[in-house]
Amino acid sequence: MQAFEKYVERHELFSHEDKILLTVSGGVDSMVMLSIFVRLGYKVEVAHCNFGLRGKESDEDTEMVLRECEKLGIVCHSKNFDTLGEMARTGDSMEMTARRLRYEWFYELCQTEGCTVIAVAHHANDSIETFFINLLRGTGLRGLTGINRQYGRVVRPLLYATRKDILEYAVQNHIPYREDSSNRSTKYLRNKIRLGLLPLLQEINPKFTALMRGNLYRLNDAQRFIDAAIDNIREVALHSENGIDTIEVGAIDAMYPRDFVIYELLNSSYGFKGDVVEELNKALKRGVTDRRFYSRDYVAYLDRGNILVAPIEDEDDCEVIIERGDMRSYCGNSVLYYEHTDIDNVNEYRLPSDIALIDESKLQYPLRLRRWREGDTFIPFGMAGRKKVGDYLTDQKVPIVERKRQFVLVSGEDIVWVVGRRTDDRFRIGANSENILKITKYPI
Repeated sequence: MQAFEKYVERHELFSHEDKILLTVSGGVDSMVMLSIFVRLGYKVEVAHCNFGLRGKESDEDTEMVLRECEKLGIVCHSKNFDTLGEMARTGDSMEMTARRLRYEWFYELCQTEGCTVIAVAHHANDSIETFFINLLRGTGLRGLTGINRQYGRVVRPLLYATRKDILEYAVQNHIPYREDSSNRSTKYLRNKIRLGLLPLLQEINPKFTALMRGNLYRLNDAQRFIDAAIDNIREVALHSENGIDTIEVGAIDAMYPRDFVIYELLNSSYGFKGDVVEELNKALKRGVTDRRFYSRDYVAYLDRGNILVAPIEDEDDCEVIIERGDMRSYCGNSVLYYEHTDIDNVNEYRLPSDIALIDESKLQYPLRLRRWREGDTFIPFGMAGRKKVGDYLTDQKVPIVERKRQFVLVSGEDIVWVVGRRTDDRFRIGANSENILKITKYPI
């Protein structure tokens, strides 16, 4: 309790004057958070999300949270979400969909209920796990700082505590909670790190958790220092006119590492990924002017040594060039990974729609990745005749909003893959195929 109060006061997360919306799932972390806030006399209401992903388990979580809030005399807002339906509508991953749904609702509750703060129950171990997730996926320094203790009105007042601290508090104070069965599944990267990697590191160094907390604190300080420097550079080198931001590369002081500064400018403000910025920097050094680079919401152009950034418009083709040997490329809210293999390493021909196996000998490089256009046709895998992409999407009952985002992979003038849906029969692999291009689509 004292550690909680000191942490909140030191970082000025909130005060007793605030009305705080507690996000309570029913797990031990959020149930302990609820107990602490109530015992310390804060003004709180509870928000509980039922995403309907675990059937009876999800409903039992809801029942327990409602029961405990009634016992404590706390207002509890509970909402059921059609998560799978929303995923089908938008094409987003389960994690992204659930996150968007809950935070949209939390902010709505803040408006209607007059809450000034949203409290989330992440703790120190969650932050350490995030460090390793980002490290393994590839990231800049920002991704190695763990979880932010505050972002806008969202605060995480338990980041000072470890999972062990929270479990001990729950046992000592007889706090009811439920265990999410999916937390035991090692098919998720976070769980692999939590259940496999971190216990091994703890065995090697029993002080590992405390050591990592200190590392994350110093990395956060380093990032804050970088942010201040980037803000100063932005004032000098970035100008906006008619909805287009221009980064004047020549205005970046030579004392700074230029590639790193460009990464920070493009990543922090526009969401460009590290490998995209790396390719942009290479093209900038070669004086290339005919390529476009994409984040989820923005497109960057190179123009006479400067970088122009603009929002992606609906009519923008978002065309990306893929050279032979490229490892990945981005399209909308997804990333495509390219693996080159041979027929002996292909374990199965029947694969989910987000994986394509292509006979690479039939491809004409460079490939192009773009949004589909009216009049585009292809020969769907297993069929003999051509079909308009628009008609195919209609037959598949793809929602209009999602249809606008549909990408196609093109070789020469031929569509190779309606991305994430169906390949073209002309590029199928067979027993005589020697070089196979395996393309996997992942949500960002």
